[in-house]
Amino acid sequence: MSMSSDEVNFLVYRYLQESGFQHSAFTFGVESHVDQSNINGSIVPPGALVSIVQKGVQYVEAEVTLNEDGTILDENSDLDHVSLIDAVLPDIVTTRHTLLQQNRSLNKPDIGIKLEDSHYPHANSVGHSEIMDIDGTVNDVGNNKAFVLKGHDSEVFVCSWNPSQDILASGSGDGTARLWPINETGVGTALILRHQFKDLENHKNAPKDVTSLEWNNDGTLLATGSYDGQARIWSPEGELIKTLSDYKGPIFSIKWNKKGNYLLSAGVDKSNIVWDSNTWEVKQQFAFHQAPTLDVDWQNNTSFASCSTDKIIHVCKLGVDKPVKSFEGHTSEVNAIKWDPSGSLLASCSDDLSAKIWSTKQDTWMFDLQGHKKEIYTVAWSPTGPTTACPNAPLLLASASYDTTVKLWELERGSCLLSLSKHQEPVYSLSFSPDGRYLASGSFDRAINVWSTQTGTLVHSFHGNGGIFEVQWSPRGDKVAACFSDNTLCVLDVRSL
Repeated sequence: MSMSSDEVNFLVYRYLQESGFQHSAFTFGVESHVDQSNINGSIVPPGALVSIVQKGVQYVEAEVTLNEDGTILDENSDLDHVSLIDAVLPDIVTTRHTLLQQNRSLNKPDIGIKLEDSHYPHANSVGHSEIMDIDGTVNDVGNNKAFVLKGHDSEVFVCSWNPSQDILASGSGDGTARLWPINETGVGTALILRHQFKDLENHKNAPKDVTSLEWNNDGTLLATGSYDGQARIWSPEGELIKTLSDYKGPIFSIKWNKKGNYLLSAGVDKSNIVWDSNTWEVKQQFAFHQAPTLDVDWQNNTSFASCSTDKIIHVCKLGVDKPVKSFEGHTSEVNAIKWDPSGSLLASCSDDLSAKIWSTKQDTWMFDLQGHKKEIYTVAWSPTGPTTACPNAPLLLASASYDTTVKLWELERGSCLLSLSKHQEPVYSLSFSPDGRYLASGSFDRAINVWSTQTGTLVHSFHGNGGIFEVQWSPRGDKVAACFSDNTLCVLDVRSL
């Protein structure tokens, strides 16, 4: 049995997706021409790369610990099992044997060479029907409060609640978006929005990922962005209204302005495009970044910010042919940006381990939020105003990091109020409840955690069968949805919080 370079590239591509490194996956997919392979991704199981590496390590373990006749090389050996390092540097195993023999001859304890064992941390995780045991103070979400949505044939990357109806939209690597009607008793039959992908460079089997989606403010239109560079507009009934084919590469982010008359997108071709929803013509194209644009966010109905792997943030305005403001200060790619509810403060987060707060009234950052020990993947602002439970509550920013923690920051002094540290693996998504009292987080440790923003207490938790790419609190505040790498979604009833 042998593997082709195309197969190896595809396994690496899928591993990056499953690990939540979406931007790296997109870039690797383009550079390695994954779209030109004839591999059927739907039959490749989750964790395939790790599984193959594990089996290779097990083979090496057998190879270095058995004689040619199959007997054990040293029946008295209590060596740790062979690690990944051993597999690629087998001479180390010989050294460990030698050290053990020397120690035994001197009647010393076995010291050997301590190496970290390779492992797959999800192997023994519980399923959707089981509850994650955090501690005695956590109200675990039971089966009667969790709906599992099955139907996608690949990882579910994104989801979005319709703001006016109980409909959840989801986007997947299987080339579909789906509309799930949710009611008090469960989930109705999903509408399948099939994306007819164009043939990239005349090759078949182009990547099918639906990479982003969002409802407009009144819930009458759903926009989806895809790896094939096309944006599509759908009705709540699943009708394809328009296909927008103005991009030259994968779309990473797609956002409606509040009024709903403009649709904004960001993608790998380094540009941002704004479409007019009345005509579906390009209103304006902004090509100021020097590298792929990773995220965009509207400041108001005519101005927006964009961030990129070029480390720069641009603030742009319709009708203006150059950025009205450019923020420089991050030393690595900027992963996400979010305007606060008033549109006066912009939060950004980066692989440089920092989050920063910016204002268009000054050229440098207002606050440089330091404290995370690894890359920060996303940020979210707490809601404010008369619709929240505490209208006078301070404005909070939440940040989620590869260091497994979520941090809450207050903006008067730019200091960390709470560090939430129950997750075991990188945290990729955050969503505040509409009243601002709770924060949901999703991690690749398969846990949806719900925290009190006042105390930092973990009040609810649910454990699924795959890593979590996104969590979304419903507009009415009664449900939390999550997207999993095992091809499912989960909807939690959180009314008892």
